[in-house]
Amino acid sequence: MNRDAETRAVVLLSGGLDSATVLAMAVAAGYSCYCLSVDYGQRHAGELSAAKRVADALGATQHRVVAIDLRQFGGSALTDSDIAVPAAGGSGIPVTYVPARNTIMLSLALGWAELLAADSIHIGVNAVDYSGYPDCRPQFIEQFQRLAAVATKATTSGASVTIQAPLINWTKAEIIQRGMLLGIDYGLTTSCYDPDAAGHACNRCDACALRRQGFIDAAVSDPTLYRTR
Repeated sequence: MNRDAETRAVVLLSGGLDSATVLAMAVAAGYSCYCLSVDYGQRHAGELSAAKRVADALGATQHRVVAIDLRQFGGSALTDSDIAVPAAGGSGIPVTYVPARNTIMLSLALGWAELLAADSIHIGVNAVDYSGYPDCRPQFIEQFQRLAAVATKATTSGASVTIQAPLINWTKAEIIQRGMLLGIDYGLTTSCYDPDAAGHACNRCDACALRRQGFIDAAVSDPTLYRTR
């Protein structure tokens, strides 16, 4: 849809495939998109570079990176160099889960959304093709929406911020197919938890496995540069 007046949205942008698709969907819906990426001390900075590329390519109104160092707590293979990134597979919640990460990111996005007078926050969480993270479930989004309804100064005067998670029940193939219709160059994105110094994806972690299978199921050529050995 086209909007006559500027309607602002905060889009959480990780640099990955899902968040790029959410941004493209929000832009196509006519939002002025204010993209927020979080430098939380993650294992590699390549995703922040990818987020900038995606924001520029998709016409974001603004892109900001906020730093908050979760390495102080560790507890995840993505924030503690002593914990190895596992190969894909296994049961239960994997060690790549970062405690409270989406809660922290949505809280930052909520603060910025209030200052911008944005009416929505967009996040690319997915409960179908995901790695078992509890903060990617519909229940989590529903509960954060309840929090957002009472958490800010704006809500005391009747304003509200909607948490939009449009991909939450989509398969990875469905996400990729929608992105292709929106003209996304997925070669700009990165998903791997443990790329090499040249940025080549490891081709063994959960994120790589989900991404690779998604392109196969979508019958779309995978632009990812994987390590060959």
